[in-house]
Amino acid sequence: MSIRGIYTSVNDIRKRVFEEVARLSYNYEEGDLSEMEQIPYRIIPGEISTYRESVFLERAIVKERMRLSMGLDLRTATEHAPVSTGAEECVKPEKYYQPPLINIIKFACHACPDNQVVVSDQCQGCLAHPCKEVCPKGAITIKNGKSHIDEDKCIKCGKCISVCPYKAIIQLKRPCAEACGMKAISSDEYGRAEIDQEKCVSCGMCLANCPFGAIADKTQIFQVIQAIRSDVPVYAAIAPAIVGQFGPDLTLDKMRSAFKALGFEDAIEVAIGADLCTLQEADDFINEVPDKIPFMGTSCCPAWSVMAKKEFPEYADCISMALTPMVLTGRMIKKNHPGCKVAFIGPCAAKKLEASRRTIRSDVDFVLTFEEVMGMFEAKDVDFKEFESHNTMHGGSGDGRAFAISGGVAEAVSNVIEERYPEIDVKIERAEGLDNCRKMMLMAKAGKYNGYLLEGMACPGGCIGGAGTVKPVAASRAAVLQNKKASSKAHSYNSTYEELLDEIGAVE
Repeated sequence: MSIRGIYTSVNDIRKRVFEEVARLSYNYEEGDLSEMEQIPYRIIPGEISTYRESVFLERAIVKERMRLSMGLDLRTATEHAPVSTGAEECVKPEKYYQPPLINIIKFACHACPDNQVVVSDQCQGCLAHPCKEVCPKGAITIKNGKSHIDEDKCIKCGKCISVCPYKAIIQLKRPCAEACGMKAISSDEYGRAEIDQEKCVSCGMCLANCPFGAIADKTQIFQVIQAIRSDVPVYAAIAPAIVGQFGPDLTLDKMRSAFKALGFEDAIEVAIGADLCTLQEADDFINEVPDKIPFMGTSCCPAWSVMAKKEFPEYADCISMALTPMVLTGRMIKKNHPGCKVAFIGPCAAKKLEASRRTIRSDVDFVLTFEEVMGMFEAKDVDFKEFESHNTMHGGSGDGRAFAISGGVAEAVSNVIEERYPEIDVKIERAEGLDNCRKMMLMAKAGKYNGYLLEGMACPGGCIGGAGTVKPVAASRAAVLQNKKASSKAHSYNSTYEELLDEIGAVE
């Protein structure tokens, strides 16, 4: 059971940290970051703890969250220094993330039980004790009339769980490890979670599912705002998953006004980049499958793409080389506005990793999640109700806007192929969640998907389930589908970017 889509105290603290960091950056005067020392006391006021055993621990965790939110390195409990130590590094607008991107605040980790089968208080001590009878390792004994499991003997087969008539036996799994499709999370010597950075693809599912808020990624909130305050125009490239993320008062036709209120030069819809990606992937599929490669995987989800290439290197060429919508949009904006900067606004933690690659840095300068941008809106006291509904976004097709949901990419590519090559029947397989993506690749490796177009999405539901989203997946899906239906152009092959180029002041 996931806690995604439920607003909790963890979400509230994250939001308040982002808001305070954004306010700090908007108000920053050269050389003075002393305000950082006061922020933990505003977020965690008073003398009595609210969430943990100590108010001092709560503030210490907030301090490390602040540092990560400013793109700074995480510190351990052994380091004694003001929270602002080294913070001058984050003032540079050109600062990029230093790995690792996803971090565990060790003294915030609960050291959750890692895959244990336990008997709960619901055990009724029944006469039949079927749990004991089905255990293949003799790990269950009856003590004082209740079932007892010897963890040293238990192999976690789950047979006892399935036969207990009272559902009294449960399997405890560490939420972050269970959410990690790369199996990159283990335990350190103190039982706290630890990330194998060689395996991690920065999908962010661990941080989205940790109920203790012990996992956080680095952000560029401070750097984006510093760039906005400079003389260089900064454009916001907004991902299709954005619809509905900031509540009913910020509709797509108010989006440009809202981002201009934050100081951006303008906001551009990444759906146009999705259309360009679709056209390229359709051509690649026709030209390469099955003559050159047995199947083709989509390219837009960086976590899926990295996983597929990392774990199935012999099929790396089968993942489309098409540039992602983020990169295509960034490149288009910079072509028409030389010298500007581009901030991608999206749902995805892995996009931060993608943008930090040296081959991408010239196209996309910053990546912010919806959750982080919400902190900027709060810091600027932006009231969405004040904006008139007239700045309609242009350029993206319905299919391009549907990139945000699972199945949307494959459908868009299929629609182009059907239009341009009606004699070809495109077979599609798709998967969401890295565990399922891996299974799909294993089937492809076995030859089950020869001639197929494979769509991989690392997050549940697609991009709308990304680690940086604000709204529940089901509500976001409905909003994206409504936005797709409202588009003036249904398919990517209908889309032209002339309207968009005219609107953002294209140059020859």
